[in-house]
Amino acid sequence: MDMTQHLDFQALPEGCIANVISLTSPPDACRLSVLSRVIKLAAESDAVWDKFLPPETHEILSHSATASAAKFKKELYMSLSHTPVLIDDAAMSFSLEKWTGKKCYMIAAKCLRIAWGDTPQYWQWKTLPNTRFDEVAELQWLGWFEIRGRIATRMLSPSILYKAYLVYKFTEGAWGFENNPMVVAVSARAYGFDYECPTLSEMLEGGELKHTAILAHPERISNNEAHDQKFPSKRTDGWLEMKLGEFFCQGGEEGELEMICCELIGSKSGIIVQGIEIRP
Repeated sequence: MDMTQHLDFQALPEGCIANVISLTSPPDACRLSVLSRVIKLAAESDAVWDKFLPPETHEILSHSATASAAKFKKELYMSLSHTPVLIDDAAMSFSLEKWTGKKCYMIAAKCLRIAWGDTPQYWQWKTLPNTRFDEVAELQWLGWFEIRGRIATRMLSPSILYKAYLVYKFTEGAWGFENNPMVVAVSARAYGFDYECPTLSEMLEGGELKHTAILAHPERISNNEAHDQKFPSKRTDGWLEMKLGEFFCQGGEEGELEMICCELIGSKSGIIVQGIEIRP
């Protein structure tokens, strides 16, 4: 038997080539498409990119008024990996992580539980450019800072480690965030849990899920080497983000993910909250 013989990949039927490529990844499919015309046709086919899209994609997009009108699966994938769409009456945005096709969400500020958020003396709701949602929340002045969000774990992609981030920025006159560490946490809870349990006092007393974070703008933080303390990162869209915690989604869990950021002592002003993002 001649062991030097090789299979000509391009000689296979297009369906076979597409099936092989669908077992790789979106970046691999894009790289393979430049090898030849035959491989390009298979690599860009709906059969390949349908495997890269989450199975629930079309169901999710049925809840969107801004969904892409893409005719082909690759076009839809690329659109969702670059431009989030609003779903559930703009309560959150949906997108895909561009390298893996896993689901990403951002919960709008109006759908978060913001302490005193309905009191204009403390929080005002404004429309700003370069945001995903119609309104963002701007803190006027407050000593009790508490933001909580929730999302059903079944909405996430299985077998993926997710991280949750508070997405925010500051007004020019913001103050009170440099020396007031926040308590941040992410944890799975029973579906339909009561927001008041655990209480904030329990959160502030400590526990396995307790972490502290400095939300101040990175340029105003003098010492970012504190042990076990989190600091914000700049995003490409001009906003800041603070990691609240992480959660490994095994798949099939019946529950909700709760995300918390709170601080109850020092007065503060000038933070603008866009939402909480959950992504791989």
